[in-house]
Amino acid sequence: MWNAATTLRAARRRDWSLAAPVLAVLVFDAAFRDLTWPPVAVAFGCGLALATLVRRTCPLAAVVFAFGGFAVLDLAAYVVGTEPVVLNSGWVVLVLAYSLLRWRAGRDAVIGMAVIAVGLAVIVSVDFPGIAETTAGIAIVLLAAALGASMRYRSIAREQLIVQAKLQEREQLARELHDTVAHHVSAIAIQAQAGLFLARSSSLSGATEALETINREAARTLAEMRTMVSALRDHRQRPPLLPRHRIADIEALAADSTEALSIGVELHGDLTNLPPAVEGALYRVTQESITNAQRHAQQATRVRVEVTGSTTDVQLTVSDDGAGIASAAGPSGFGLVGMTERIALLGGTLTAGPHPDRGWTVRAVLPRRGAAT
Repeated sequence: MWNAATTLRAARRRDWSLAAPVLAVLVFDAAFRDLTWPPVAVAFGCGLALATLVRRTCPLAAVVFAFGGFAVLDLAAYVVGTEPVVLNSGWVVLVLAYSLLRWRAGRDAVIGMAVIAVGLAVIVSVDFPGIAETTAGIAIVLLAAALGASMRYRSIAREQLIVQAKLQEREQLARELHDTVAHHVSAIAIQAQAGLFLARSSSLSGATEALETINREAARTLAEMRTMVSALRDHRQRPPLLPRHRIADIEALAADSTEALSIGVELHGDLTNLPPAVEGALYRVTQESITNAQRHAQQATRVRVEVTGSTTDVQLTVSDDGAGIASAAGPSGFGLVGMTERIALLGGTLTAGPHPDRGWTVRAVLPRRGAAT
């Protein structure tokens, strides 16, 4: 709101800076020139100054008044047989022609350009200055109008870029929230359910282990949430919102293994000198796939993670041995959507689906250097 008010005040100052010279030139004409019909000429000149003040809000009315007024005055002078009304402040019609296509389009622009064409035709017919001067004058008016149209389209394009950037930031923030907060909260929920079951079964050691896991996941969630909030508050910090995870961090995910579900991680091939974006995407896909297996894989006892690096790409495979998987991890789930977006942004591909024998498999292939963008 503050920026809008500041912009409005600046626009008003610019309009007054145009109206002031119009009035100053009008005073000079009235004092030192022999004007035709002085009262009418002065009143019309004051109208031109007023037109500059409303050129943003009512550009069509300003154009009709200026070009129509000059045409009517020239035609009346021709009928009466006197000299046409000539004002040195007439240059303001160029500003009004610019304003018409700068602030209006469609029907108003068509009507305004028609008024300009008719007005110029009448003025030239009544007081023909010569072919060269006529051509130059019409060209200058059309150039001012074309400049206004180009500025309008430039402003529209800039607004569309801003909207697109905001949408991209929202999508990125949604992915980060899902991949961090949702992941840890899911782990907390799973361990809380296990802890309740063990506590009711009088297995205090198992309940204690579950509470320790909950405490660890909660601490991670708070740390990553603080990082995201700090990045959002500090306008100087650029994306990514969160610190990049590396390939080595994928091995650390094996620490989330439990008695019911073991997690094994295997790294093969050349996994050095990968761009941080590629390593971060591989980590997030692995993290989300493990979470889906923990939450949805039925009767699963093992999750196997394999990362293989070659000279051209990096392949990630996450599979479990569950009997089935709920539809929440299917194409309609936000997790799979987020994983697919991350991989696609880096020029890779991701597939997910049930294994022919048993369980669910997620495969991602990323070029080593990531997408060109």
